Formats: sequence, structure tokens, C-alpha cells
Amino acid sequence: MELKIESLKKVYGEKVALDIPELSISSGELVGLVGNNGAGKTTLLRLILDLIKATEGHVYSNGIDVAAPAPNRGESEAWKYYTGSFVDGRFLIDFYTPEEYFAFIGRLYGIPQSTIDLRLEDFRQLMHDEILGTHKYLHDFSEGNRQKIGIIGAMLIHPKVLLLDEPFNYLDPSSQIVVARLIQQMNRDLGTTVIISSHNLNFVSDISTRILLLEKGHVIKDLPNNEGSATQELNDYFNAEA
Repeated sequence: MELKIESLKKVYGEKVALDIPELSISSGELVGLVGNNGAGKTTLLRLILDLIKATEGHVYSNGIDVAAPAPNRGESEAWKYYTGSFVDGRFLIDFYTPEEYFAFIGRLYGIPQSTIDLRLEDFRQLMHDEILGTHKYLHDFSEGNRQKIGIIGAMLIHPKVLLLDEPFNYLDPSSQIVVARLIQQMNRDLGTTVIISSHNLNFVSDISTRILLLEKGHVIKDLPNNEGSATQELNDYFNAEA
């Protein structure tokens, strides 16, 4: 699924949070967004997901303007049914148990419960027997386990487009490795177009096929990342900023 951005701008008062004249992400790419705080990474993800309204411009997902109303509402929102995402904990339903939350996702996307149960087996190593069967509500879990639940929920639908904001936050080193492997596996095996925003340069460099470096709302570098080829250029940039 191709994502295309045209003249996209988000302004808060007099501050330009994001300004991208043109950007295309081809089907099957695994793109890492990197940049210091305030660079515009989360703003970009929220615009792609139509969680905030652009001041100017458009985001197209497989040719659909994600923010445009249409006479046929189902047509304008079709992109939502092949898009998985986890941006922050507000995506969770705190008064559900994990089982209830995953079942809700299945119903929302028309996935049978038997398929949900089968797919959850792929995440056993990430859950460490700390999530399913605990009889706890989501608001009672640690930030790390809430992060895991959100990521699993986003990936459970086998999306054609996957967007994750800081997926390695709150996770212990072993879980970070598992999440990185799951992202890369979904991209490779299902052809999922992936965008991840992260401050963790090591993981981004390890798994991304392309890296976008943002600064003050602008894409200042668009780097192919064949076998970590962008690593040195990224290190040079952040060392100079330090």
C-alpha cells in the first residue's frame, strides 16, 4: 500500500510543526522516522492517521485522501480497515482485560475469534505469560505491558499499513529485540508497509529499509538504508547536535 503526501503542513498558532511538500512511501517499505524532540515525527503519524487535521495539504493511502469526506462514507474510510497503529496509551480501552481488548479488535475488523486466538500465539514470546490469563484490566498493567498490548493489537489484524510511535519505549532489552523482530517479520512475510518513529537509532538502523530524518518539521534527509548504510550519517548528525 503506497502512502503519498502532498503539500502537507500543520501549524499551531505561529509555530510550523510540520511542512512536507512531497513524500511517497512505496508499498512494502519499512521506514524509520528519526529526529530530536519536536522534529515532527508524531505529528506526521497523527496526520497520516487523520487523528489531527492538516492546516494544508493531503495524505493519500492507496489513493484515498484520509481526511476527505465522500458521499459514500465507506469509500473514504476504507483505508482504516487495512491500517494498524499504536501511537500512545489512549489507543487502549482501560476497562477491558487483554482478552476483551483483542476480541474487540477482532469484531471491529471482522476477524473471527478463532483467528485472533491463533494469531495471538505469534506473540507469546513478547507476552511472557504476563498478559493473557491475568484477569487484570488494562489500566492495572505496567507501562511496558501496556505498550506490548498496544503493539500486539496493531499487528493482530495483519495490516497492510502499520504505524508505530516509539514502539521500544518502556520495554526491557529482551522485549525490544522481540518487537524489532516482529516488525521486520511482518514487513518481510506479509509485505506490510511500515512506518516507525523512534529515538532508538540502533533498532531503526537495524530493521529499516529507508530512514527519514526530520528537523523542525522538515524532512532534511531521506536515506536508503541497505544493511545499515545510513547509520554513520545519522550518527554524524546527532553527534553534531549534541
